[in-house]
Amino acid sequence: MCGIIGYIGSQPARQIIINGLKRLEYRGYDSAGMALVGEETRVFKCAGRVKDLEEIVNASGFNSSVGMGHTRWATHGEPNELNAHPQVSYKGNFIVVHNGIIENYLRLKKHLESRGIVFTSQTDTEVLANLIEHLYLEGDLNAEQAISLALNRVEGAYGLVIIRTKEADKLFAAKKGSPLVIGVGEGENFIASDATPIVEYTQRVIYLNDDDLAIIKKDELILKTIRTKNIEPEVKKIDLKIGEIDKEGFAHFMLKEIFEQPRAIHDTFRGRVLPDYSGVMLGGLHNIIDSVAQAERIIIVACGTSWHAGLLGEYLFEEYTRIPVEVEYASEFRYRGPIIKQGDIVIAISQSGETADTLAAIKIAREKGARVIGVCNVVGSSIPRETDAGVYTHAGPEIGVASTKAFTTQVTVLAMMAFSIGHLKGVISDTLYKELITELVSIPGKIEKTLAVNDKALELAKVFQNTHNALYLGRGYLFPVALEGALKLKEISYIHAEGYPAAEMKHGPIALIDENMPVVVVATKDDTYEKIVSNIQEIKARKGNVIAIVTEGDEIIKKMADYVLEVPETIPALSGLLAVIPLQLLSYHMAVLRGCNVDQPRNLAKSVTVE
Repeated sequence: MCGIIGYIGSQPARQIIINGLKRLEYRGYDSAGMALVGEETRVFKCAGRVKDLEEIVNASGFNSSVGMGHTRWATHGEPNELNAHPQVSYKGNFIVVHNGIIENYLRLKKHLESRGIVFTSQTDTEVLANLIEHLYLEGDLNAEQAISLALNRVEGAYGLVIIRTKEADKLFAAKKGSPLVIGVGEGENFIASDATPIVEYTQRVIYLNDDDLAIIKKDELILKTIRTKNIEPEVKKIDLKIGEIDKEGFAHFMLKEIFEQPRAIHDTFRGRVLPDYSGVMLGGLHNIIDSVAQAERIIIVACGTSWHAGLLGEYLFEEYTRIPVEVEYASEFRYRGPIIKQGDIVIAISQSGETADTLAAIKIAREKGARVIGVCNVVGSSIPRETDAGVYTHAGPEIGVASTKAFTTQVTVLAMMAFSIGHLKGVISDTLYKELITELVSIPGKIEKTLAVNDKALELAKVFQNTHNALYLGRGYLFPVALEGALKLKEISYIHAEGYPAAEMKHGPIALIDENMPVVVVATKDDTYEKIVSNIQEIKARKGNVIAIVTEGDEIIKKMADYVLEVPETIPALSGLLAVIPLQLLSYHMAVLRGCNVDQPRNLAKSVTVE
């Protein structure tokens, strides 16, 4: 959510910042801005896209070797030029870009207004800029002292880059709850909200921790806490290639990422599955797996697509480990006084590793004595640092806002965890364990085969592109897939869609079914197959249009449904990994045909780092 890029060095900063902002567009935004600082300071802002900002900045002809840029996802104040970042303090000494929310901004604003300070925007960020300047001027402090004192007074989350206009040889950066990474170069340094905008310049990075304050010069880096305690920076090497954040010939990142899923799932289990398929070794759980096996309860916390993966994980864990599982929306879990006991295991799932509600849920769980396991994709993100143990999905960068390979790789990790814990407990025999792993290893090849439905999904999308509502149904392992399919349609095509357990259709949703209602039924073969056949008959009796996801060779549903998309056969526990692919493709093509911005859907952000 929002994006930050800062540069200090000897190169012209303008294009580095513009390129960085383009890399960060996937995070979601509605306005953009840039500050360039040298002997002269210029601030450029606009509501709209980065390309609009680029035209404004290029037309000015202005450049410098120090600057910062921002893409804003509006929280406080509507998306317009006035509220766009950077925000400039009331006397112009400080320029600030900010990700996050200052929760006590109203109280601080009233205090500053009582001192005669006039505000020009509706943002909480201007409050912070003015607070820093007020402390700087009234307290006879230097810039670093004023920033530290201000940050000790604010409540909430922030990822900040700050420039004092008279000290153009340095950038100040600070983090609390919103990610920031410093890119370390030769005679130049970078600061960004994630590594994507700096990977083409350096592979050496420093991940800031909460309450860190960095003073960044082109050839020097000083790291402290906001309470002025010195910290030794830890430089890490990132394994991220520029090709991974390019479209590589695909029309959209989402389509590229759908087609990357065979490789992503293979990378998820690569090096973890024993060569003879007799076991799974999850190194990140080595010190905790015995306590997981002995747990009396597992709680899964997540948001959005990750919650759907967690729900499928509940079915996996309960079938193969016989441990009771609860799946919670992290945003609800953190506020309802959850009952957590010593020995409980909490699994927190997040693609970015920075989801604010999930991080807050982790903190609550740990305070109450639970062991917390993280499942995420981004190495060096906050969740791996805040949990007791964890497993990376290794899906590679996911740029499209609508998660695709995040879902399938998260389910893959949860399957490996469930199978290995079930075997450790003796619930799964050696023979069944090997069979399950063998089938999991076959999934990438089966997804490759499933991707052949792409053209048929496009033809289906042409039929239904003007629909206003859709219903998605599934049973057992396929119910979470129905939820995920409905979410994909909603978030990128703006068509209202709902996912339901198929058996619940008769408890309300059946009233919606008529000849105008497309009903997507996820109906691959499992123990509930005959039940789902009956549900389809009920839909057809009410003239509903049935789109069925079925196992290859299915003749029964094929005769009943209006449209069919086939997937290869697999075991029920892994059926969701195949059945979700046609739903992703259908949503993608519907959105494209409707003229929607597939990779950056309106009002959405890739990583929700604020409440």
